[in-house]
Amino acid sequence: MTNDVKMAVSLPGLKLKNPVMPASGTFAFGDLPENFDWDQMGAIVIKTATRHARTGNPKPQIALLEDGVMNAVGLTNPGCEVVASEKIPALRKKHPDLPIMASVGGESVQDYLEVAEILASAKPDALELNLSCPNVSEGGMTFGIVPEMVEEITKKVKERVDIPVYVKLTPNVTDITAIAKAAERGGADGLTLINTLLGLHLDLKTRRPVLGNDFGGLSGQAVKPVAVRMVAQVKKAVNLPIIGVGGINSAEDAAEFILAGASAVQIGSMAFRDKLAIKHVVDALPGVLAGMGVSDVNDLVGQWQSNKA
Repeated sequence: MTNDVKMAVSLPGLKLKNPVMPASGTFAFGDLPENFDWDQMGAIVIKTATRHARTGNPKPQIALLEDGVMNAVGLTNPGCEVVASEKIPALRKKHPDLPIMASVGGESVQDYLEVAEILASAKPDALELNLSCPNVSEGGMTFGIVPEMVEEITKKVKERVDIPVYVKLTPNVTDITAIAKAAERGGADGLTLINTLLGLHLDLKTRRPVLGNDFGGLSGQAVKPVAVRMVAQVKKAVNLPIIGVGGINSAEDAAEFILAGASAVQIGSMAFRDKLAIKHVVDALPGVLAGMGVSDVNDLVGQWQSNKA
């Protein structure tokens, strides 16, 4: 019976009722649909905060494709001090039992350190370092593709804060395991992967990009096989828990990520089409696991078998 499937997952700093959470940016700083009990969620990951307020990239910032989403939002946020003093406390008050992961952005090493410290002062349960956002010309993209920078920032942030730190990895690299190993050397408590794939979508009528920023991040169903492959590779390369993200549209997709090596999953793009997409996955996942003969979700992590001899 599905009620007999154990769904609780314990990660550094995060005691999850179930392994499903929204990806950073999906519901900003807690702008949640009213017709879903969000305390049923495993956790909430809030939108990336930067040292100072950002208005974001030129519009249009989001374009829905047949099998994915293109976005170039540009880390719109009110600044980390407002997030720490207002957004996180309000979210904690509204959902006292819901683990909160705060997302850290920056355009310099010092930015990351200051933002991490300020956000940590609000006592979220964990931090997620966004070293991989492809929408900002300076900052995340530069750091996220260089192992030495990933290691340095991770190490320095860990020295500054007393809560667990997860590093979100970009897929826009030749070897994602090298980046994962760098984060592990820096002392990361866990990894989130993948962020969006850098892409370009052109309108044939206007002969211009559909996004105001021209290039943007591709997410959604189209990237899922890439994300699952990278989760499987990273799981074999490091000894860190993984939060998988990238194209999860169903409970079956979530189970596939877990089978590949993710201990938990995040859902983002599907929520643009269906605000209750995450609820549907939370509700259906126990049944999918039961159908696989799984009695505890933790037992499925990384249990895929290769066809190769």
